Amino acid sequence: FLRVVRAALMINQALLLSGRSVGGGGVKVQTRPTVFTVLLKFNLRQTRKSRFAPIHGKTRALCRWPVSGHLLFTVLRREESQKSKVKMSSVDLEKLQMTGAGRAIAVLTSGGDAQGMNAAVRAVTRMGIYVGAKVYLIYEGYQGLVDGGDNIKLAHWHSVTNIIQQGGTVIGSARCKAFTTREGRLAAAFNLVKKGITNLCVCGGDGSLTGANVFRTEWSGLLEELIQKGRITDTLAKQHNHLNIVGLGLWAPSTTTSAATDMTIGADSALHRIMEIIDAIMTTAQSHQRTFVLEVMGRHCGYLALVSALASGADWLFIPEDPPQEGWEDRMCARLEASRKGSRLNIIIIAEGAIDINGKPISSTYVKDLVVERLGYDTRVTVLGHVQRGGTPSAFDRILSSKLGVEAVVALMEASPDTPACAIGLSGNHAVRLPLMECVEMTKLVQKAMNEKRFDEAIKLRGGSFENNWNIYKLLAFQKPAQSQSNFSLAILNVGAPAAGMNAAVRSAVRLALAHGHKVYAVNDGFEGLARGAVFEMEWHMVAGWTGQGGSLLGTKRTLPNKNMEKTVETIAKLNISALLVIGGFEGYEGVLQLFEARSHYDELCIPMCVIPATISNNVPGTDFSLGADTAVNAAMEGCDKIKQSATGTKRRVFVVETMGGFCGYLATSTGIAVGADAAYIFEEPFNIHDLKTNVEHLSEKMKKDIQRGLVLRNEKCHENYTTDFIHRLYSSEGKGIFDCRVNVLGHLQQGGEPSPFDRNFGTKLGVRAIQWISERLTENFRQERVFANSPETACVLGLNRKVISFIPVTELKDVTDFEHRMPKVQWWFKLRPMLKMLAKYQTSFCEYVPGEIEHVTRRSISIDSGF
Repeated sequence: FLRVVRAALMINQALLLSGRSVGGGGVKVQTRPTVFTVLLKFNLRQTRKSRFAPIHGKTRALCRWPVSGHLLFTVLRREESQKSKVKMSSVDLEKLQMTGAGRAIAVLTSGGDAQGMNAAVRAVTRMGIYVGAKVYLIYEGYQGLVDGGDNIKLAHWHSVTNIIQQGGTVIGSARCKAFTTREGRLAAAFNLVKKGITNLCVCGGDGSLTGANVFRTEWSGLLEELIQKGRITDTLAKQHNHLNIVGLGLWAPSTTTSAATDMTIGADSALHRIMEIIDAIMTTAQSHQRTFVLEVMGRHCGYLALVSALASGADWLFIPEDPPQEGWEDRMCARLEASRKGSRLNIIIIAEGAIDINGKPISSTYVKDLVVERLGYDTRVTVLGHVQRGGTPSAFDRILSSKLGVEAVVALMEASPDTPACAIGLSGNHAVRLPLMECVEMTKLVQKAMNEKRFDEAIKLRGGSFENNWNIYKLLAFQKPAQSQSNFSLAILNVGAPAAGMNAAVRSAVRLALAHGHKVYAVNDGFEGLARGAVFEMEWHMVAGWTGQGGSLLGTKRTLPNKNMEKTVETIAKLNISALLVIGGFEGYEGVLQLFEARSHYDELCIPMCVIPATISNNVPGTDFSLGADTAVNAAMEGCDKIKQSATGTKRRVFVVETMGGFCGYLATSTGIAVGADAAYIFEEPFNIHDLKTNVEHLSEKMKKDIQRGLVLRNEKCHENYTTDFIHRLYSSEGKGIFDCRVNVLGHLQQGGEPSPFDRNFGTKLGVRAIQWISERLTENFRQERVFANSPETACVLGLNRKVISFIPVTELKDVTDFEHRMPKVQWWFKLRPMLKMLAKYQTSFCEYVPGEIEHVTRRSISIDSGF
């Protein structure tokens, strides 16, 4: 809507005035002879993204713009249709349980396996049953579809119990030559019609989805052929005259990656496996001063190699999309030799499909022999192979698969004969529907560009995130002397509780700032250390190896600057600090807000200040994700997996597990989805004793049947009186004779451990973006031989919102922040709660659920950096 209005503005080339703020919402129209005036009301976020700042009022601003009549009509009609679409979608979802009656859905997994497939199968099965449809599991992929018989089995709720934590696919996968033939597809069509199945969910890669689309296109012809051969009747053919197809997740983590979706099922888990091995190898490499060449999967795509190199700080990287130029051997050896100053090891990462500029393959053995011959370093090769496909899925993959599985069922229920086949992908935090063949064609364009040696274009076709990762890796991989000294100095500090990813952000910030010619100070122990002068100057090599280390190597404390404001200002003045980069949680945001508000008393505080959110609670306003939250969810998930496993073979048992997070329920909710919890109690969703009693009765009914174990999560501050001990006693008492109950407090294990691949990469990217922003603000606000920055736009939180990294003034965030409970007033993840309850077999309302929209896959749509 805003894009259309802005287009209208450009056409009219007029901006009349900005008016006073008003309440309410909507669009008003005033008629004039030749133009209409649109009174557009922005909420705070929309205003922030535009080039118009709010004038007055807390949350609304009003602008009057002249727009031509035809364009205004188009704008208004589009807005009305969008509103009605959301409203109708919500209402329709309440009717899904009726629309699913009499319909049948089948789900299969095809091609290579990936961690997270089981979570997807579970979500499709349970959502399908929830909406009243019959759900069939097709074993052994397309081969099972062709063979039929026992390979197509009716699923029940308990058919997918306790599979969310398992890797691979429990329904099997196989590459099927028969399905590529007309005869094979004819047999598949007969098997589906025989079971009454007209909705098919395919979890697979490009080949699997292309095959599904061919199958759908031929469906009518296949039915006609079956009638002619007397295998089905005319009536039966009419009842099944259309086949709906949905592709799930666009899975392809190891060989190709689709630019159409931010992430594919299994990619994050594959990165977890790679980083676990790199971390282990680095310890032994350091002991013996060795060089290691690690070969990762990626015959045609360097995604896994690129992200693992960025997350590990590898010295050299080979990817198919950007072959090294002639003479790369000399440059690589010089780089390795230079990096040994201050380091005892080298890491080289190579994608299995790596080639040189002439298209000749580069093998890991060749690279190893080259290093030994030219440098004499003790060098070893490790080929990771299929270990990258194995193991338990990461929390991200479990949640992603669950979201995409639910959306796939909704898409199938809403599909009509005119609806094109779609694939369910991820855009920001939301599931979206992507035209299936557009996704496949975009992937083929990448390969075509690589075959024709248009490598720059191939990188762009991989998407904005891939291109950004590649540029950042080249920026940070080795030291580049600053072209000139800037005379600016900045201080970097950690504030609040430790969070994984803090050190990655510090590393990238320090190195880029030095490359820009700035002097960089590191501060021990947060604002308290800044007040007492615990500051030292940083150099390039001092942050080597920081990316993979957990906690805070600088040290961090929760102390706010108001406690020592005078001393803090003295330190800033003494060291002539020109900018502050604060990496921390809610205290980091609150501390910078205090410094901003103190600018009226201290000119020394009129400097650019940036907050990089870093907290396991994910409660910093202005961002969807904070550094450390992903690592914490994985730690909590792994703990819950082991707790559930401990009851294997014993009598029925329910575990009550307490998570951290303060008042924010993100950690409990995300962990609950990832481990298949039966309930997750959080502060944001009030509950009473009647709700607790209902939950106990619900769980008791499940435990009387096939369920052996139950898991109940409780956020540490979800209720003042209903403590973890109270809930444990309640479940123990009410479940007596059906199950026994145990209590576990996960505690600080959620705060420890090495950062996840996401947090390493995210921290690296945020550190780079923060320094770029600070450098721009320093240049803009340098006047009369000093930096003077006193506008609200010079004290910001750096956040990821949907797919966009943005800088939001700390003052703007005051009105959307609950300071008493230390969290934003509105949180995006709360919309995941109905899915959590549905997957636990609660009759929950989906009226707030808004189905994914169709997003076309174009060069423009893939150019936005997804932030990963």
